[in-house]
Amino acid sequence: MANPAILTIDDDPVVSRAVARDVRRRYGDRYRVVRAGSGPEALDALREIKLRGEQVALLLADHRMPEMTGVEFLERAMDLFPAARRVLLTAYADTDAAIDAINLVDLDHYLLKPWHPPEEKLYPVVDTLLDAWAATPDAASVELRVVGHRWSAPSFTVRDFLARNLVPYRWLLADDPEGGRLLAAAGAGEADVPLVVTAEGKAVVAPTETELAALVGLTVAPAADFYDLVVVGGGPAGLGAAVYGASEGLRTVLVERRATGGQAGQSSRIENYLGFPDGVSGAQLTDRARRQALKFGAELLTTREVVGLADAGSARVLSFGDGSRIAAHTVVLATGVAYRVLDAPGLAELTGRGVFYGSTATEAPSCVDQDVYVVGGANSAGQAAVHFSRYATRVHILIRGADLTASMSRYLIDQLERIDNVRVHPHTVVAGGEGTDHLERLTLCDTRTGQARTVDASWLFIFIGAEPRTDWLDGTVVRDRRGFLVTGPDLVAGGRRPPGWSLSREPYHLETSLPGVFAAGDVRAESVKRVASAVGEGAMAVSLVHRYLEAQ
Repeated sequence: MANPAILTIDDDPVVSRAVARDVRRRYGDRYRVVRAGSGPEALDALREIKLRGEQVALLLADHRMPEMTGVEFLERAMDLFPAARRVLLTAYADTDAAIDAINLVDLDHYLLKPWHPPEEKLYPVVDTLLDAWAATPDAASVELRVVGHRWSAPSFTVRDFLARNLVPYRWLLADDPEGGRLLAAAGAGEADVPLVVTAEGKAVVAPTETELAALVGLTVAPAADFYDLVVVGGGPAGLGAAVYGASEGLRTVLVERRATGGQAGQSSRIENYLGFPDGVSGAQLTDRARRQALKFGAELLTTREVVGLADAGSARVLSFGDGSRIAAHTVVLATGVAYRVLDAPGLAELTGRGVFYGSTATEAPSCVDQDVYVVGGANSAGQAAVHFSRYATRVHILIRGADLTASMSRYLIDQLERIDNVRVHPHTVVAGGEGTDHLERLTLCDTRTGQARTVDASWLFIFIGAEPRTDWLDGTVVRDRRGFLVTGPDLVAGGRRPPGWSLSREPYHLETSLPGVFAAGDVRAESVKRVASAVGEGAMAVSLVHRYLEAQ
């Protein structure tokens, strides 16, 4: 197998030779550097590489080129090598175009010309992107295939699980020739979907998420029975705790019931997170945090649902749904929240078949030239609307209030106002949904007049607030009336200590009513529901874990 390729594109021969020279000097022993003088020439090179079954790790494209701009080239190159990392070379005057490209082609970075000295301005960027690419194999090399029906809820569940866990796959419809051949080879029929076929040819019909995780190489079993720290939940708070815990020498395991990233991991673009002035997608942020946690030695377990927490003297014991257990000195609860179910006639039966909770990146390309309805007025709904606006004919945002100002960040409101095909419908709720094999119609109701109307619709994405997943903690730690975990000073309000508190000291700031068990992120009562604060609380929880351990 030939070395993976780094493709550089610039119509200026002098600049083209310079960038190829600098890249070859640093990476030529591990990567094949391919140089092209235009977008069409570069696309021809990519097609040839694709036909040979080889891989492309990085694309370095100049923006101002005749025939095809760098952004246009990167947009078309994504169809051939979606996992390749993308860098735009640009002059200072073109930085606005580069920033726009971040949303259009999920740009990883842009570099101002000239980039000298490369040791300071080029190589650190390329090093980081190549490391990221190496940690996420190209879909062609993995060749995991999923066969299913367009409007099959189980097929959607498999695809969404793979996408959220950053596992590349190829989607095939059961009634397509190739999909039909795979079903026949597996001895399955169209009613048996979804079918998952690995690169080695192993075929599994309708796998559970645990079976699917093991099939694609995700870790599902702990390596030990006892840890210094168990983190429950893999959103920003949980990943933050895992990174800081492992980096500071604690034997750390993170347990996630479905996929790391949480609700933030589903976001198409987070633009107000510190350190990313041009924004970052939830998938990118999750990918980087996962790799960072693994680098420091944390274990990440997927598809393991924690159903119980018990006090065992100096240890805290966690029980899994399958009856197995692990124990630790300390626990950080970072289980986040789940979107509330929209209780309207017909929607439950159509969930996964046109009705979805949260933003599902897997569905966006299927919304081309159709109307999309988004329910909710918070940032997550706004980010989804921006994302879907690139595909849909029109995006309709349905909100109960008069406008978005009470619940959405100003930057998102301004962004939505600049998008021609986004429309906000105030005082509007979904009263029902209809369809046979998928969503076909919605009934919308004006909350002021009570007047209802029916619209044709195949796509409904729901973001209507959140509920904590804490029922399994009932009777173990103190929760507020909505189920959020009460911590620190709030536990001793009024001068009384929480029931069962056995220590002479008062609870630490993020500590729950069970000593040594901390809460971080959205699951904590009165927390600030932002990615940055969740990461900060995850890090703070680890500092309190150290304080707790030192006092034992």
